[in-house]
Amino acid sequence: MNKRPQKNKQTAAKGNIRIIAGRHRGRKLPVILAEGLRPTTDRVKETVFNWLMPYIQQSVCLDCFAGSGSLGFEALSRGAEQVTLLELNKAAANQLRQNQQLLKAENMQIVHTDSLGYLRELAAARKKGDEALFDLVFLDPPFNKQFAEQAAALLNAGCLADNAIIYVETEQNSSQQLPANWQLLKEKTAGQVSYRLYRYCPE
Repeated sequence: MNKRPQKNKQTAAKGNIRIIAGRHRGRKLPVILAEGLRPTTDRVKETVFNWLMPYIQQSVCLDCFAGSGSLGFEALSRGAEQVTLLELNKAAANQLRQNQQLLKAENMQIVHTDSLGYLRELAAARKKGDEALFDLVFLDPPFNKQFAEQAAALLNAGCLADNAIIYVETEQNSSQQLPANWQLLKEKTAGQVSYRLYRYCPE
């Protein structure tokens, strides 16, 4: 008797995200369920993008620690001009590329990289005037690793356009310090997650 073929473990360990609004409204995209990847919930995402409504059209967007790509793909759907997604997990980055192809998103770049290293290099390049600036940034790193504070400092070192908008998601009661020249615009808590919207004000 032939044995039934086993399921591929990576194929089995998948979920999906849903694009809420815009050009790809209602579209579901597959995501891997890897350790440390924590897609932003639809409830939080809807609130965040209501906040972002005045800023998102034609924005040059950076999604640090992209994970499932939930925020970056939503921004793309809602009219961002260019979206760059950074992701260290190779399988997750490959899935992001597959989803980019599904949406035929030519104005999206997927970078398999360490986000802090990428930002460090970007800040150094900016001192030479070599790189474009971002005016919308999503900062939703793995929890309990102080990555938000480190990434924020690097973003502040020359990666942001004047009056750029930055979304930051951290664990509730996080002690991480964000730059003093980031003006808090919105703030909310859902369960164990705190999420905030800031405006970058050049020093």
